[in-house]
Amino acid sequence: MSETKVNAGQGGGSGQQRIQGVFSSQEVKRVGTGTTTRKTIQKAFWYCEEKKDGSLELQPLNPNYIPSGPKKTINKEQFLAHFSPEPELYISTVYPKMREITKTVAMAERFREHNELYSAEMEYGKVLKVDEENVRANFGLGITYLERGDTSRAQNIFSRVVKLDGAFEEEHKHLFNEFGIKLRKNGMLDQALDYYERALTLTRQDENLFYNLARAWLDKKNMDKTIECLFKALEINPKLEPAAKFLAWVEEKNLVPENKKQEVAALLENVKPKG
Repeated sequence: MSETKVNAGQGGGSGQQRIQGVFSSQEVKRVGTGTTTRKTIQKAFWYCEEKKDGSLELQPLNPNYIPSGPKKTINKEQFLAHFSPEPELYISTVYPKMREITKTVAMAERFREHNELYSAEMEYGKVLKVDEENVRANFGLGITYLERGDTSRAQNIFSRVVKLDGAFEEEHKHLFNEFGIKLRKNGMLDQALDYYERALTLTRQDENLFYNLARAWLDKKNMDKTIECLFKALEINPKLEPAAKFLAWVEEKNLVPENKKQEVAALLENVKPKG
């Protein structure tokens, strides 16, 4: 990891390295009242990464000097005016910790893929001791519990995950989808519904979310909601074959409520599922 990456003067233009590293900001606060008023300076540390569009994404460091918690985006002018580089902290402390966490999560995921669930749990636990908001570790541990059928512990992880905005970002989509499907398959239907509804408040409209939501509503035996979600999925992507086949199956099994039969038949004429 090159030290020049933490130079706040580096730009993201052609031939230049993008800004990446640890930076600090300072905030002056007044404490006390009247004659006892005094100024204090609070220093905060941030992990910063410059995006392709030139904006800067900031994430606070937690007490263990690991980037954790909600991210925020600012423009380069604001960044250069209010943030100072901390290259020594990045190179000596933060970067090694980030690398160690990445390695531990990867090891946990290998254990889980090989069905070594207790070993996976231990490795995920190591990560969460120093970064309780680590998205991959939270998802991984939740999936591990669900694969073991431990719904009580999975419920605790679910409660944590739905509060993490970062859990629903594009980079975590694979884990996000897997977790939701396993919630449903383990009979945690109310949690699965809450999970997908939460995702829909944070992400762009996604046909796969509506498809998975339809599966959960089917398990809850709510056909109006099931069909409504399938309609939405096919409205976003008329070529979504699983949704079209799902809707055709609902019609074939005579599960379509009377007031929706014409609408379903018309839509199936347009999407024409294969096979």
